[in-house]
Amino acid sequence: MMEDFTAVILAAGEGTRMKSDIPKVLHKVCGQPILTYTLQAARQAGAQKIVVVVGNGADKVKEYYAQENIEFVLQSDQKGTGHALMQAENAVKGSSQIVVLCGDMPMVTSDSIEGMVKFHRQQKAACTVMTAKVPDPTGYGRIIREGNKVLDIREHKDATPEEREIKEINAGFYCFDTSLVFSALAKVKNDNIQGEYYLTDVVKILNQEEKLVVAFEIKNPDELHGINDRRQLAQVQKLMQQQIIEYWMEQGVTFINPDTCMVDSDVQIGRDTVIYPGVILEGKTKIGKGCTIIGPCRIKDTVIGDFCEIVMSQIDDSELDENVKIGPYCNLRPGCKLSSKVKVGDFVELKNTKVGEGTKIPHLSYVGDAVLGKHINIGAGVIFVNYDGYKKHQTVVEDDAFIGCNSNLIAPVTIKAGSFVAAGSTITKEVPENALAIARARQENKLGWVIKRRNKIEGGTKGDGK
Repeated sequence: MMEDFTAVILAAGEGTRMKSDIPKVLHKVCGQPILTYTLQAARQAGAQKIVVVVGNGADKVKEYYAQENIEFVLQSDQKGTGHALMQAENAVKGSSQIVVLCGDMPMVTSDSIEGMVKFHRQQKAACTVMTAKVPDPTGYGRIIREGNKVLDIREHKDATPEEREIKEINAGFYCFDTSLVFSALAKVKNDNIQGEYYLTDVVKILNQEEKLVVAFEIKNPDELHGINDRRQLAQVQKLMQQQIIEYWMEQGVTFINPDTCMVDSDVQIGRDTVIYPGVILEGKTKIGKGCTIIGPCRIKDTVIGDFCEIVMSQIDDSELDENVKIGPYCNLRPGCKLSSKVKVGDFVELKNTKVGEGTKIPHLSYVGDAVLGKHINIGAGVIFVNYDGYKKHQTVVEDDAFIGCNSNLIAPVTIKAGSFVAAGSTITKEVPENALAIARARQENKLGWVIKRRNKIEGGTKGDGK
């Protein structure tokens, strides 16, 4: 097993081009903050300790990651990448090697970080620079090297015409021997237009001291996409989304039109599930095997069992057993739990409701704060009246009950097993087992009433001379 190292993640940038009140590293890509991906990659690569350098929005970043094992250090004034790393000197004492990562580059993989550290140790280097070859290196620092040895990193604005032809760029990720990098940082000067201390200057200083600096080239330059504005945020979202969907297709999931779907990084999908265009799967959603999801759909933080069918609906923080059918145009709000073979049809809203096996709520109903048993039929237009203006109340409908169309169940109330509620009833008290409940005004037909009314109105009009 590879020896542990300390990761230092630079996340103090102001992110002014984002034009946001949210710290740049907390903006989300595929459902997770940008910084989370770098943290995960560092841990998976073997980082024993993680130090995050924060600056802009430091309190918000610390609050978000308060439950994680991270040491934060503050860069109160943003004076460049070299200055940022200087702030971590005390935090990394005792570590023989540190890996420096950028908190706004979420696509770097644990394999690349682990490979860089391994290569660094094999070469017995003082510094290893992660690099990649790109078709258009405009704006990036160029790698000046002899074999594996890196002589310098030339910023684009300082490069000669010949150097600008170099396609190999600096990724901004490094592995350093700890004592050597801080010794070199102490010699870095800020005699540049920005008045900043550049971490790249360490490469030149280490070379002057005849220390070995090497390049570790990765093959996929997509890992080096940084995020400085909303356009780049969208570009990374697109790339990462493509990777996620391609992964699930490799696992046996069908996407009819992948470009129209969104799948967050923590979502899980079973084999032989078919995802139609316009589906959005968010948070920690978990979908079983053999399901059909037809968009437009938004499903968030929901567990869906095997062989379910979801059609053009929204589901949030709920749980569905196997063989459940939802939609079209359903809204399942948080707290719903549907047992197997439940059917929830068009224009139905459920909230904080448990539904037993085989129960059907076919259309045009609202069911909130309820417990429904097995094999119940809820007719069209049934409303569970759960709110009295101050508190929410529960309705219980037991097994095999039948609720007729356009009924109102005024909570708290219980409908006992096998009972029948006549259409149009307003139920305010318990319905006993196997009883018929009728709660509506008796119908009365007044013969000839319409003719009398018409004559009265028309006669009055003529009498007014109108």
